[in-house]
Amino acid sequence: MLSISRVALVVWQHDRVLAAGIMGDIFVQGIRADLILLGYFIVIPLVLAPFLAHRRSAQLWSAMTRWWTTGALVFIGFLELASPQFILQYDSRPNRLFIEYLAYPAEVFGTLWHGYRLALVATIFGTAVLALALHRALKRLSPQMATWPVKKLLLTWPVLMLMVLMQIRSTTAHRPANTALFALSGDALVNSLVINSAWSVLDAVNSLRKEATSSEIYGAMAREDILAEVSAAPWLRDYRFPVAELPTLHFQQAAITRERPLNLVIVLEESLGATFVQSLGGLAVTPELEKLKHEGWWFEQLYATGTRSVRGIEAVVAGYPPTPARSVVKLSLAQHNFYTLALGLGKQGYQTEFVYGGEAHFDNMRSFFTGNGFQHVVDRKSMQPRFVGSWGASDEDLFDAALQRLSHLHAQNKPFFSLIFTSSNHTPFEFPDGKIALHDPVKQSVNNAVKYADYALGNFIRSAKQQEYWRDTVFLIVADHDSRVYGDSLVPIKKFHIPGLILGADITPRLIQTVASQIDLGPTLLSLMGVSSQHPMIGRDLVRDSTSPGRAMLQFDNNFAWIEDASATILQPGLAPLSGRYQADTGQLTLDATEPDPRLVRRAMAHVMLPSLLYREQRYRLGN
Repeated sequence: MLSISRVALVVWQHDRVLAAGIMGDIFVQGIRADLILLGYFIVIPLVLAPFLAHRRSAQLWSAMTRWWTTGALVFIGFLELASPQFILQYDSRPNRLFIEYLAYPAEVFGTLWHGYRLALVATIFGTAVLALALHRALKRLSPQMATWPVKKLLLTWPVLMLMVLMQIRSTTAHRPANTALFALSGDALVNSLVINSAWSVLDAVNSLRKEATSSEIYGAMAREDILAEVSAAPWLRDYRFPVAELPTLHFQQAAITRERPLNLVIVLEESLGATFVQSLGGLAVTPELEKLKHEGWWFEQLYATGTRSVRGIEAVVAGYPPTPARSVVKLSLAQHNFYTLALGLGKQGYQTEFVYGGEAHFDNMRSFFTGNGFQHVVDRKSMQPRFVGSWGASDEDLFDAALQRLSHLHAQNKPFFSLIFTSSNHTPFEFPDGKIALHDPVKQSVNNAVKYADYALGNFIRSAKQQEYWRDTVFLIVADHDSRVYGDSLVPIKKFHIPGLILGADITPRLIQTVASQIDLGPTLLSLMGVSSQHPMIGRDLVRDSTSPGRAMLQFDNNFAWIEDASATILQPGLAPLSGRYQADTGQLTLDATEPDPRLVRRAMAHVMLPSLLYREQRYRLGN
């Protein structure tokens, strides 16, 4: 079953498999990976065999092994059947994202039903047929199963256990085989074809258990070395870090002095990557954004930190770098007293709120926001939307509610910060009829959804410009991530490229050409607003320096990329670091055959280790 699935996936992705040049290895090492997985399922009944596999409990043993085997094979079969659709969306076999989404069955089922109904029905039907066939076959065969005499069992059992344990270990090396051992090419998707989906998911479950120390999968680095390397960044060198227990906390003096600090509105656009922005090398489906870019600060090389909304939230709203772990939005130690812009601005008298067209509890956003400085949350329950899709109110309804809230906040005569998070550009791409000239013939496509999201955004900004608060408010429009992150490299850097635009108030047009990360937006916004404050963000204030070479950090499943100017350093768990050159104009990453620059490896290691260290020690916060 596993081999048939692998053959089918290889045939489907034959262009990328041929380009990777490991066709034979995929099947030889694939069998090895399959034996490891089957060993995991065999070892459980084998451990119980001395207690149950004898004549006195033959009936119980027969029933138990029959159900266990059926369950194991159905689990394996289901994940193989689910793999093609997951690959289409995430360019990888089912992994940690598959597990994370299980926490939201209603939203996920709604998305699958409306956007992938055929694939959903086919997978469920195929799994049901497989389960029934397996159960019947095993039930028919079970009467033929003979139990061994106790003496034979006890003599044979240690040998069988040793064999299965070696099957699971799959190597005589110091460490047992793991999924990293099968990373045989520079294409992350092709590497995932070598293993099987069940092992990929089980490995993700194991990884999720080790969240707090997840960055240590790349190796070890002394705490003092991590902090010294990070604080040596050119934009942090002149800062003092006076509180030893809060190693990144520092005072940022705003580059612009204002009599009254400006308000802040962040529009976080769902899945609006550079893929959909013509001037950034994408499709011509964002005409409103293209018009607006001439009115403010436009980022040409801005990169997302990850592939999920919560990763974008932690970077944009908290200035927090990525890790291989789940986003801090969902982690227990970050639910209170964890720095966000809302927490910092709240201490300076700002009104703070989060406006979302869906259910605010999704991805644990409500808990994270309310525990970390957002005084008010507005979601679909507080709206009267004219159009509601699987993920909530349409972007037009969302922006209408946001405009009402901004007018209300402005009337309080206090500065305010509002985070607005859109959702129309999300599978199954539902939006109102008659709003746009469709880009694709079929209405519910990603390109049409992006065009509608852009249309709603344009209307929102036009309306906001007519309001009194416009001249006193900085607006940031930025994507959380791209819609689909895929590519034939270990980290598809091009698919992390996103648009970013800062406008409003007295912001004058400016082109930001340096490489920048989502974590740079927080310090930059504070400086533009005229807010001088203490915070633990390590991002770069682009008001002070936007011309020197920059850097970006990208987390793609368990691979971490450090982009510095045109160089790329890639860290993988259990493997040596790699280096390459990234051409932003073509989106091509070319790996070097030589050893990577130790300075860049050290820099990458420090920046991927730091956030896990700060989270584990609960140091990403303000002082007392």
